[in-house]
Amino acid sequence: MSHIHKDKSHQGRVILEEVPGLIRVYDEEHVERPQIVPNVPCNALAFELGVTAKDVTMDKHTSLWARIYVPNTNHAGKHLLPLLVYFHGGGFCVGSASWNCYHEFLANLAAKVGCVIVSVNYRLAPENRLPVAYEDGFNAMTWIKQQALNVPSDQKWWLNKCNLSNLFLAGDSAGANLAHHIATRLSTCDFSLLKPLFLKGIILIQPFFGGESRTMSEKHATQPPISALTLSSSDTYWRLSLPLGASRDHPWCNPLARGGAAKLSDLRLPKTLVCISELDILKDRNLEFCSTLSAAGKKVETVIHKGVGHAFQILSCLKLFLGAVQVCCVGCFVTVYGQVGLHLAAFYILCNEMETSIAKRIGGLALNLSHSVSVKLH
Repeated sequence: MSHIHKDKSHQGRVILEEVPGLIRVYDEEHVERPQIVPNVPCNALAFELGVTAKDVTMDKHTSLWARIYVPNTNHAGKHLLPLLVYFHGGGFCVGSASWNCYHEFLANLAAKVGCVIVSVNYRLAPENRLPVAYEDGFNAMTWIKQQALNVPSDQKWWLNKCNLSNLFLAGDSAGANLAHHIATRLSTCDFSLLKPLFLKGIILIQPFFGGESRTMSEKHATQPPISALTLSSSDTYWRLSLPLGASRDHPWCNPLARGGAAKLSDLRLPKTLVCISELDILKDRNLEFCSTLSAAGKKVETVIHKGVGHAFQILSCLKLFLGAVQVCCVGCFVTVYGQVGLHLAAFYILCNEMETSIAKRIGGLALNLSHSVSVKLH
C-alpha cells in the first residue's frame, strides 16, 4: 500500500509519511514537526512547587542532553533521594524533554514523590533510526555513572541530593520501550562497568510495542475522544523508526517475537511496573508482555486504567484539567496521586523501603507491591 501523496502547499513536494499534526516526512529527507506542544525552558516552574530544574549537556557531539529535577527540601526526612531516569514518548519520532506536558509532570513527580529525575532528550527518527535512541539512552546512563565517580563541581547540585544505588528506569510509550531495552541490555552486559549505579526497578507506562500479527485490541479497540495512538499512526511510527527493511516483528518492536519470549528467563531484570490503558490499541500487547514476563519468572505489577486510551494523561494535560486537580503529568495525578501517579508513588515507597507509616497511606496497593526486588549492576 502506498503512503505517498502530493502536498500542494509545499510546491508539489512529495509527502512520504505523515502523522497528522505531529510529523510530516517529505522526499529529499525533509522532515517537519509542527509545534503542537509548546517547548518550555527549564525555569518555567511555579515557585511554590519547590523544585529546581536545569538542562545539562551529556554529549555535545550527538547533542544528547537532559533536564534534571531536584526537590528543594528534604522530602519526608530522606537524606538521599531515589534517582529516576525518564524517557519521553512520541513513537521515537516526536517529543522532547522540554515539552510542557513532560516538564510539568516530572516536576510534580519530583516534588510529590521525593526523587531526583533525569529526563533524557534522545535523538529522533527518521533522521536517526533505531538503535540510535537506545544508544543515547545507554550513553545517558554512562554519563550519570561518570558524574557519580568524578563529582564535577557544576553537577554537585543534583549529585549530592540523590542515591545512585537507588535507581529506577521509567518512560511512557516509546520511552517505556526504550527503558525496557536499556534494562535488557544492562542485564546482559558487564554490570561492573556501571558501578556505583544499582537498578531497583522499571516503570513502563503504556509501552510502545508492535508486531506483524494484529491483536484484538489493535483491530477492534474503540478509541475514546482522548487517545494519542491509532493503528495507522503506530504503523507509521514503526516504518519511520525501525531500520530500513525491518518488519514489525523486529525485536526492537516486538520483544516477544523470534524467540524473544524464551530469552526473557535468562535476563536479570528487576521488578517491573506496567501501566496499561483499557482502551489503548496496545492493551493486548501490554498484557501479553506482562504475562510473558511473569511466566519467565520475573516480578511484574500490572495496573489497568479504565475508560482511557493511549497517552490520555498527555492529552488531558494539554487541556490543563484533570478532574478536581490541575496537575500536568505523564502517568497522571488525576486526583493528587490518583491513577498512575498513585502506583508510581507506591512503587518508589516500597522499593526504597520507606517507613511503614508512609506505606499505609497508599492502602491496599501497598500489599500488592510489598515484595520489591533489585538487580545490582555488577
